[in-house]
Amino acid sequence: MASFKSLPGFRDFYPEDLAPRTHLFRQWRRSAHAYGFQEYDAPVLESLDLYKAKSGDEIENQLFSFTDKGGREVALRPEMTPTVCRMVGAKANALKRPIKWFSIADFFRYERMQKGRGRCFAQFNGDIFGEAGPEAEIELISLLIQCLRGLGLAADDFYVRLSDRNLWFYYLEALGLGEEQVRGMLGAIDKFERLGEAAFEIYTKAHGEMPETLKTAVLRMLAIKSLSDLERLVTELDNEQLTNRLADWRQVLGGLDAMGLSDFVSVDLGVVRGLAYYTGFVFEAFDRKGDLRALAGGGRYDDLVKKLGGPALPAVGFAIGDMTMELLLKERGLLPEVASKPDVYVVVGGGAERLAAFGDIAALREVGYRVDYPMKDLGFGKQFKNATESGARLALIYGEDELAKGVVKLRDLSQREEVEVPRDQVAAAVRDFLSA
Repeated sequence: MASFKSLPGFRDFYPEDLAPRTHLFRQWRRSAHAYGFQEYDAPVLESLDLYKAKSGDEIENQLFSFTDKGGREVALRPEMTPTVCRMVGAKANALKRPIKWFSIADFFRYERMQKGRGRCFAQFNGDIFGEAGPEAEIELISLLIQCLRGLGLAADDFYVRLSDRNLWFYYLEALGLGEEQVRGMLGAIDKFERLGEAAFEIYTKAHGEMPETLKTAVLRMLAIKSLSDLERLVTELDNEQLTNRLADWRQVLGGLDAMGLSDFVSVDLGVVRGLAYYTGFVFEAFDRKGDLRALAGGGRYDDLVKKLGGPALPAVGFAIGDMTMELLLKERGLLPEVASKPDVYVVVGGGAERLAAFGDIAALREVGYRVDYPMKDLGFGKQFKNATESGARLALIYGEDELAKGVVKLRDLSQREEVEVPRDQVAAAVRDFLSA
């Protein structure tokens, strides 16, 4: 007989596996709502051309793509950015700006599996459209930090590395590089952290020999780790574009510092995000120990809405993946208990006692308490064992004697203490006990 399993890179979520993800989603929604972001959703299946328009034909190798029964070339979404740009672009004139949207959804990529990366995963996506100035970066980076802090993480657990593709463009152009050379150099810089100076071969293979003076200049930029370092370099170069851009850096870092978030942010020009559609500030969040892949990443992409058929509309956004976040929370001991415990376990006899208990069970559930009871007749000893093992704090006892007296016994399962309360006061007694 065939034995079926989930596909490679896809996950089954048994209750104990789903609890951590549910916890992530709950906290992310709470953070987004606190920042005034509105939640949206979208189809999991999109036109293949949407992703090709954003990333080029080569993206198809990373997708779950196929021809549907209508003869359309389609793909399971690998990311949300093209979709949200399509949606915002379609109604841009009717949307009040700035547009602050978020989503939590599943994505699919046909990639090599590794720690923290599967072929089906969930992401939180937050985006701001219609705000061209650095205030959008301040808002989004602070939201990113809050999404992680809300899970119990602190500044010694993670940090956000802030960089700037515009700054690199102005700097490299000031050194005499043309646009294609700049893009080639950014491709090398994107790999520098992993490959070291060997990454410069990416540039030399496409653009020829790399002068030692150019390498020295790039390495100097990569060594910058603070705003004061950046200010010194810009002052020496006396370049108008760099000087103007420095004002944006001061605004972003100053705003985050005023919010009390400077301990979470690090200047790091080694981050350029390999995706060419980014047009300004870029950032990534990492755990401090450096054991995991990036926790989150994003940046500004002012040209993408127009490229995908909408109006010109500035935009900045980021995404957080669930798999790496769950690994980090597990390492830090910050995952919640694996399953929801009942608040109340009802120990009940048969016949009339059970029917009497059902009314109270329904009333307690209606106001939000988690209530469980045995679905078949069991001895009281077995029921008390089940009540203790369930993790409930309180047991309600409906026996023949209690029913005759018009009362219910409340047992504190941790202290093994009991009190009797009149039937019409059960809800109030439960509320008082659980809120104490």
